[in-house]
Amino acid sequence: MVEDRPQLKKGLVLPGGGARAAYQVGVLRAIAEMIPPGSCSPFPIISGTSAGAINSAVLASNADNYRLAVAQMARVWRNFRAHHVYRTDAWTMLRTSMHWLLTIISGGALLKNPDCLLDSSPLRELLARDVDFDKIATSIEHGSLEALAITASGYGSAKSICFYQAGPGHRPWHRTRREGRAGKIGLDHLMASAAMPVIFSPVRIGGEYFGDGAMRQATPLSAAIHLGADRLLAISVRDEKGESPRDREWDVSPSLGQIAGYMLDTLFMDGLYADLERITRINNLLEHLPEQSAVSGGRLLRRIDCLVMVPSEDIREIALKHAHELPRSVRMLLRGMGAMNRGGRQLISYLLFEGGFTRDLIRLGYRDGKTQEESLRAFINDEPMRSLTAPSILRADLSGEEKSAEAEE
Repeated sequence: MVEDRPQLKKGLVLPGGGARAAYQVGVLRAIAEMIPPGSCSPFPIISGTSAGAINSAVLASNADNYRLAVAQMARVWRNFRAHHVYRTDAWTMLRTSMHWLLTIISGGALLKNPDCLLDSSPLRELLARDVDFDKIATSIEHGSLEALAITASGYGSAKSICFYQAGPGHRPWHRTRREGRAGKIGLDHLMASAAMPVIFSPVRIGGEYFGDGAMRQATPLSAAIHLGADRLLAISVRDEKGESPRDREWDVSPSLGQIAGYMLDTLFMDGLYADLERITRINNLLEHLPEQSAVSGGRLLRRIDCLVMVPSEDIREIALKHAHELPRSVRMLLRGMGAMNRGGRQLISYLLFEGGFTRDLIRLGYRDGKTQEESLRAFINDEPMRSLTAPSILRADLSGEEKSAEAEE
């Protein structure tokens, strides 16, 4: 029997980040130790994008037992190998490289134009085996889950589409270049949301091809808010300590690998912080408005408290230490792109689905979760909290506060 829920509805937002999403598992594991064994998920509303969509689906399918869900996720992420996500055998990598080369040389006359660098069919097999999509409906019926949202980008419609599965009372929404569609979440939704552009193939859903949900996701927090969340926990996978002097000293033209890593970083992270800035601005405005004036477009605005978790260490540096774990064929491909060096560590960090790296990220996420235990407990237990709880440097950027010289403890 599901225990009575508190009045505030808590939403969990898991952005994308490729292999970096292992960090989210560590934070979720720390949270698991803050609630009684056998408890249902403390997050009735879960929203995920790209690799975060995969973590979201696992949580939703086991929402009746949060610790079990996190343990299942941790088991998979701890034992990840690159060949569990994309094909890494030498023949496949050679064939893909030759396909691209011949297509470019012939102008597409000899072969069908390729649509990806890597074959993600192993990931499809893994998800089909490890995610019980029928249990999402069971979680909703039992009351341990209210809604699961998975976002993907429509190549044909040029829209950000939030596919959601929810209990009664939730209506689809339509906004500029984004919409929410109700329906049963399945394997194709996860594969589409995680289909990083150029790297993995688009996925057909209905009559349209979809790719990584982060591409047109200007408002990654909006799905959880549309579905009724009053406070949000967002687990980012990029540290926010700012650019190091060593980075600024680079004066050479970036390689293709560096540019690709920069593009992925922009794709996965910038939308989240822009959305947090908007919510912070609205929260600040609501503090100075009478309740009857807080209306926009016929809808009553409400305060949304946000807790943001970010890595306390530079994940790029951790990736650089584990780059040698990648299969030789993948290292050769990345070397050809100029990515198998310090400058390419950003791209490497998104593709490094290897146990050594993912275990380090899980440990980092767990440590950060324990460090922020007081804030996380306040969030879970509906205790008073700031409208924005985040590291000081990030909070200053988002809210306009004067930056503190010291990192927030």
